[in-house]
Amino acid sequence: MMTPHSGYRAGMTSDSERNVWLERWQVEDLPVLERSNTPEMTVFVGGPESDQQIVTRHAKFLHLWETGDARMFRIRSSSVAEPVGSVGYWKKRWRDRDVYETGWSVHSAHQGHGIASTALSECLQHAADHGERDQVFAFPRTDNAASNALCARTGFTLVGEADFEYPKGHPIRVNEWMFDLTARRANSLPAQP
Repeated sequence: MMTPHSGYRAGMTSDSERNVWLERWQVEDLPVLERSNTPEMTVFVGGPESDQQIVTRHAKFLHLWETGDARMFRIRSSSVAEPVGSVGYWKKRWRDRDVYETGWSVHSAHQGHGIASTALSECLQHAADHGERDQVFAFPRTDNAASNALCARTGFTLVGEADFEYPKGHPIRVNEWMFDLTARRANSLPAQP
C-alpha cells in the first residue's frame, strides 16, 4: 500500500476498499494540472488553459500554501501510481463574510469510483481541523450535474444561484453551495468528562 510522504492522510472509501488520501501540493505536481487540462475536463470552467497558464496556476498553488492563503492537495489512490487529481480550499470574501472556497478535479479515467467524494470530504475535514473560518463554499455551474451532485452527496447545503466569473471576465451562472465547518469541528472534538 502506498503511504503519503507528506501531507494529510485521508480516509478509506467503501467503494472497492480503495484507499484514497491527500498530499500537500509539491513542485513535482505540474503533471497533475496538465492531465486535467483537457476539453472534456474543462468544459464547465472555460476550456483548456495555455501551457503558460498551467505553469502559473502551479506556481500559485505552491505560493498560496506558503502564505497560508490556500491549501491545495494532490489526490492519491492505492489503485494507481500517479496522483489522480487535485482538491483544495482558499480564502475568499463572499457576501461580506470571510469564508473558504473549494474546488476539485479528478482525472476522467478515475471518475465514478467515489474518489472525488472521499477527497472532498477529507479536504473539508482539513479545513475544519486547521482553518479559522466557519464556512466553505463551492460554486459549480448550474448545468454541471456531476459537481452539483457531489456537493449534495458531501453534505453541502444549496443556498441558491449566483452570478459568477470564471475564468475572470467570463460570466457564468452557478449554484451556491455552503458547508458548515462548525458542525464538522464539533463532531471531531473528543468528549469532555
